Amino acid sequence: MYLKSLELIQFKNHQKTKLEFSPQLNCLVGLNGSGKTNVLDGIHYLSLTKSAIQSSDSLNILHGEEFFAIKGNFELSEKALEIRCTFEAGKKKLIYQNGKALDKTSEHVGLIPLVLIAPDDTELIKDGSEGRRKFFDGLISQMNREYLNQLIRYHHFLKQRNALLKQFAETGRRDLTLLGSYDHEMISLSVSLAQSRSALLDQIAPMLQSHYSEISQGAEPVSIVYESDALRPDFADYYLSLRQKDMMTKNSNAGIHKDDFNLLIGDHPIRKIGSQGQQKSFIISLKLAQFQVFEKTKGEKPILLLDDIFDKLDDQRIAKMMELISRHTFGQIFLTDARPERSKKILTQLDSEVLFFEVEKGEIIS
Repeated sequence: MYLKSLELIQFKNHQKTKLEFSPQLNCLVGLNGSGKTNVLDGIHYLSLTKSAIQSSDSLNILHGEEFFAIKGNFELSEKALEIRCTFEAGKKKLIYQNGKALDKTSEHVGLIPLVLIAPDDTELIKDGSEGRRKFFDGLISQMNREYLNQLIRYHHFLKQRNALLKQFAETGRRDLTLLGSYDHEMISLSVSLAQSRSALLDQIAPMLQSHYSEISQGAEPVSIVYESDALRPDFADYYLSLRQKDMMTKNSNAGIHKDDFNLLIGDHPIRKIGSQGQQKSFIISLKLAQFQVFEKTKGEKPILLLDDIFDKLDDQRIAKMMELISRHTFGQIFLTDARPERSKKILTQLDSEVLFFEVEKGEIIS
């Protein structure tokens, strides 16, 4: 699987950009703010139907315009596949597969597996539990359509239940039958989703440790411990026991939206005792494990996006990444760098076809 060509129309700072790619290694060079990362984000849209940077689709429209469009031509399982994403301000985002509009964007997620390694990835360690839940939910959703559907249903019921609790507080009237129907759905979905999350960590654990040992050349064990009340054998009783608290706080106090993934080095949180180098090694190892899981599950190598990694990694970790690329561990790779002479020096030594694209103010100038 690989992306043959990409077209960006009024997307971020790209008025109209057309690119044709190598199935191996593609490097976008240019000053910071030139639009290199925006090309990667366009590819991210074609895979996951959303930006990796902006939460609002409207913020990705070129300033002064009303819409954006992204089109990519892929080769998938030796067949041609055209994916198109369009968004107009105030309207619904649309995803097309070979010209056919999908009813739901979620129907597309997982068709084109993708892994992104970006400068702010260590925020996964430093920030709160919500970011970690989103990361692992996104990972599973690319492999398991049923998981994604259940997750969407869960958040729908969570929103409805919380609104009902607030209504109870405002009116003083309680519809316990309706609340009970939400409870039934959320308990069942929580258990199913928690089991899927737990199963993923069982699968990813040895891969994470293997990559970490290789990249960091360190012997310390690393792990991820999943904390979820939904794995308790008495979860249903526990959930219902919090109903009075829920009514007081006007919020649902149990369920998989309260889960966390503890990232550990040895027996301690890596955010507290891990050095900057250890944290970077952990995140890269996690992303490489994600790549490996996708390849094993999908039977295809995911597209790999490497955003500005030369500035964020030390020489040892760059050398290890280049060694993995030289082994043809990955499929198609897209890489950005603000220093063309550096990337050309590093990449031209590899046994891979490399295409360089120079980006300036949202245009490809060479």
